[in-house]
Amino acid sequence: MIRQNLGRSTRSICLVLACLSLALHILLAFFCLSVLQTACILPATSTSSIARTDTQSISHSSSSSSTASSSHKLPTNPQNEEHHKLIAKALRPEEKHSYNDATEKENKLIGDRKETQKVKGHSKLEALFEHSVYNLPRPDLREDDWLLRVKKNEYARDSGSEEEEREDDIINDSQESTSQEEEGYDKVNWTSDVETHPPWLRFHLGISRWELYNRKDPNLARLTHYLATQRILGAVQKTGGTQLKLLLSFPNYGQALLKPMKQHRDAETDVNLFYFSDFERHNAEIAAFHLDRVLGFNRIPPVVGRLINVTTEIREITTDHRLSRTFFTSPAGNVCFYGQCEYYCSSENPVCGQPHALEVSLATMLPDLTLAPRRSWRSPWRRSYSRTKLAKWEKNPAYCDTVKQTPPYSHGTRLVDLIDMAVLDFLMSNMDRHHYETFEKFGNETFLIHLDHGRAFGRHSQDEPSILAPLKQCCRIRRSTLLRLHLLSLPGFRLSDVMRESLLRDPLAGVAPLLSEAHLSALDRRLAAVLQVVQTCQGQHRDVIYDDLEGYDLDNDPETD
Repeated sequence: MIRQNLGRSTRSICLVLACLSLALHILLAFFCLSVLQTACILPATSTSSIARTDTQSISHSSSSSSTASSSHKLPTNPQNEEHHKLIAKALRPEEKHSYNDATEKENKLIGDRKETQKVKGHSKLEALFEHSVYNLPRPDLREDDWLLRVKKNEYARDSGSEEEEREDDIINDSQESTSQEEEGYDKVNWTSDVETHPPWLRFHLGISRWELYNRKDPNLARLTHYLATQRILGAVQKTGGTQLKLLLSFPNYGQALLKPMKQHRDAETDVNLFYFSDFERHNAEIAAFHLDRVLGFNRIPPVVGRLINVTTEIREITTDHRLSRTFFTSPAGNVCFYGQCEYYCSSENPVCGQPHALEVSLATMLPDLTLAPRRSWRSPWRRSYSRTKLAKWEKNPAYCDTVKQTPPYSHGTRLVDLIDMAVLDFLMSNMDRHHYETFEKFGNETFLIHLDHGRAFGRHSQDEPSILAPLKQCCRIRRSTLLRLHLLSLPGFRLSDVMRESLLRDPLAGVAPLLSEAHLSALDRRLAAVLQVVQTCQGQHRDVIYDDLEGYDLDNDPETD
């Protein structure tokens, strides 16, 4: 009996020990698994943990600081591949992303878009840009052909030139830079390494004597994605001009010029309105950038479409009291505002969301005038802006003879640059070209900056031949421009087709086409009219083509016949 009880006790003890051993093994397994998972997860990084810039911003530093101090707690937007769909639902997630995380997502998005395009098949736009006409040899850029350069630390210490310090981007002491704190701005570590620069800074550093950007620069796609997705930190009304526009600030000191949607994108301008009486169009700014790029000019700062939330991305974060006082809710329940400007800023002409979502165009800002001064030139073919008077060029068919004798049109490329701009304006029916700008650093030997195209693409049913007055009266055109125009008139590279494809890459294209088919067809019709004017000039004059391509035979080029 004693032995039987002892055996039962022994079995019970063994069973308990076995259970304890099994429990310990299970606990050990869970512990090891948790350790492995912890080792594989990267620590979360918020925007506030990124090191503050050690580079003096080469643009917008003064205006950024003025909009940084807001009494509201600033919300954040996601870096989302379908950003416009989320904003249309007026959602604002609270997740924050670091600059490095955003860059990785941008690169992934760009790669996904390229793969999608390849899957869809042949791309006329890519084939156009691969054509020899768009890849003609160019002279190498010298050091003084760049608008802004990053100054090395050693050079910055040895040089005492105030002019160079003003024109160059100076790398400052990181300790001094990180000691300054501005509410809402990211702390980023900008060094002389280009990989640390945000897209807007890379754009500024890429401006040269002959163009605003290089079409092959991969930063162009990053820049447009940046404009379409970056969190908006501040919004104030921009002074000057006749219509409402806002200046937006981003956490990494970038800025953009906003033009809102004020009328339906397919609404055609009333034929009884004068060219200076029409509302500006946000989609015209976007389409103008794409057209300028398709023509190979690269003279319009990159523009992208975006859906924003009027309430959370303008009204709640603005520090502009004049602007904030103009917000109201319409009888239809839409949030509206009208701002203050010379014309069309009143409660009778408001900008309204649906009820909060608003289509806008965002244009990349040029470098600050203190770093890269620009000169404004009055166009010789400027319109009178009068309902009764005519300009000199409208009354004198030989007006170009006078222009040719007037500096800076008497020498260099300024005259054919102006004719390039006239061709661009005619194709998009822009009659509102009264001034143009150039960078002072480059003097008269540089390109013309094409700005302000809000009144373009107003009418598709009729053309305005007077816009081509510079071409008709001077009978001059740049050879490379004529090559590209001939190429875009061919069925394989039809202008309307490549424009349609280019516009599809804009985020707002997912909402509705940026240009109607009627406007795209008008581009082909107007291109034929431009080539007809050139042909007429060739029948009347011997010296029509400005030969900027020595050794390139236009008449015998098999690819453009």
